[in-house]
Amino acid sequence: MLTTELGAGPLALARAHRAQTARALLASTDLPVSDIAFAAGFGSLRQFNDTMAEVYRATPTELRAITRRGPRGSAVAHPAGGSASISLRLPARPPFDGAGVLRFFADHAIPGLESGDETAFERTLALPHGPAAVRVALDPDQPGVLVQARLADLADVPALSARVRRMFDLDADSVAIDEALGADPALRPLVAAVPGIRIAGVADGEEALFRTLVGQQISVAAARTVLGRLVADLGGGAFPSAAAIAERGPEVLRGPATRIATIIGAAEAVVRGDLRLDVETPAVELRERLLALPGIGPWTADYLAMRALGNPDTLPASDLVIRQSAGALGLPDGVRPSPGGQPPGRRGAPTRRCTSGEHVRRGSRAATRPDPTASCALAACPPPLPRPLPLPRPPSKVQEFGGASSRDPSGQATGS
Repeated sequence: MLTTELGAGPLALARAHRAQTARALLASTDLPVSDIAFAAGFGSLRQFNDTMAEVYRATPTELRAITRRGPRGSAVAHPAGGSASISLRLPARPPFDGAGVLRFFADHAIPGLESGDETAFERTLALPHGPAAVRVALDPDQPGVLVQARLADLADVPALSARVRRMFDLDADSVAIDEALGADPALRPLVAAVPGIRIAGVADGEEALFRTLVGQQISVAAARTVLGRLVADLGGGAFPSAAAIAERGPEVLRGPATRIATIIGAAEAVVRGDLRLDVETPAVELRERLLALPGIGPWTADYLAMRALGNPDTLPASDLVIRQSAGALGLPDGVRPSPGGQPPGRRGAPTRRCTSGEHVRRGSRAATRPDPTASCALAACPPPLPRPLPLPRPPSKVQEFGGASSRDPSGQATGS
């Protein structure tokens, strides 16, 4: 399938990705070539040199000289443990409503783990070689974001780039999406008002599961308080693992016994390996496994498919906030199906049904004053957040890198 769709097999694609990572590090850092080779994932210097020569028709030293004719960023490696501070530019396809994504993250920030506003977002990310302190801000010069990170190891640069790109939906084809959604007369003015809307992703699939379940039947502000207690008591400043929640969750969680049982049951399913929430999991499989767990209904399954998997055609149409927003905007028949009648869960629809739901929600919020006590992941904003913790000031130049609680009709509560 990869060869048919992309013209290359998995090994060739992996090698091209390593070469791209190495090129970015050559251009943006003063690290020795040998360090860059291993940071990019090559097994040896010979493999690194051969690949760069084949892909770019140049040696690493020649490529560094060529790429440094333009702006570059910085990376400072620290010998002890291989840690490094790095700055990257991650471009997005225009138009790009990055402020909307930042606002979403800021509204749902967990105290002690995250902080942000409409200009920047900060948190710790768990990467393969250790935790990374990350700050993401909008690029003032072009569509995209600027990333500052303190990494445990430079080998985590590819994982960091991929994680941030998914969180900010940077690879969405906004032009095609807006054209398709704008063909619907009811959605056309909403698309024109906010072009380039993106669907905020998640830092980690398992984390998204527990954030969603904790947020059921309580306000966004209350959910943030509970999640902050989980981070402090079970995670030591990081989001706790499923094993920690399964073992000690009952000591920390408060609320209805049925909701706590649902959270613990989901944690145990993750620990057993019965439930996987990563981007490789098919949306249909995730939905089936979630619905098999007590206390989890269609809204939660669809919401996690949209946020955690990035499934473009999932629309939680039963979401009360979206349905009320559609009614407030005068849309006929509540939430409209996507043009062309693409069903939920089918990948490849050019309209991205999840984006149509975000347009409806955002359009209603722009027309009405939000209620600060409202609940649900898609509802009003909580009180203003504290100022973000300071990180080192970004360098003047950086290197471009890489291309509510509402209820569904069944009565199930939906979360943040």
